Amino acid sequence: MATRGLNKVMLIGHLGGDPEMKYTPGGQAVATFNIATNEVYKDKDGNQQEKTDWHRIVAWNKLAETAAEYLKKGQQVYVEGRLQTRSWNDKDGNKRYTTEVVAGTFQFLGRKGEGGGGAPDIPPPSDELAPPPQTGDKEDLPF
Repeated sequence: MATRGLNKVMLIGHLGGDPEMKYTPGGQAVATFNIATNEVYKDKDGNQQEKTDWHRIVAWNKLAETAAEYLKKGQQVYVEGRLQTRSWNDKDGNKRYTTEVVAGTFQFLGRKGEGGGGAPDIPPPSDELAPPPQTGDKEDLPF
């Protein structure tokens, strides 16, 4: 029996800025945005500490258009998707890498007036909304 892997990410955080919307040369919508997640813990001396991690989110097609229309800086959001690592060569010929969350769905959180609750939850994408296959060629990406 073959073993399969699992690549699933679930995040709840606040948007660091409004989504940035672009289109690929082939006309596919792609939105990128960052969310911050916070962890509160006590250090070895018993003092409360807070750690913030930033996550780059990429949404494609109709999900991208919805994100660009409804998501705003500071809003709390639940994002579910998968991790993806891309590589490319920069202008100096150095190999660069980035890891991002490819969103499959998201939901608005928080109360009305706090940037949440004013729009419906976004359903999971159908096959027509799946992101395009990755070729590894940075030139195909609009960012």
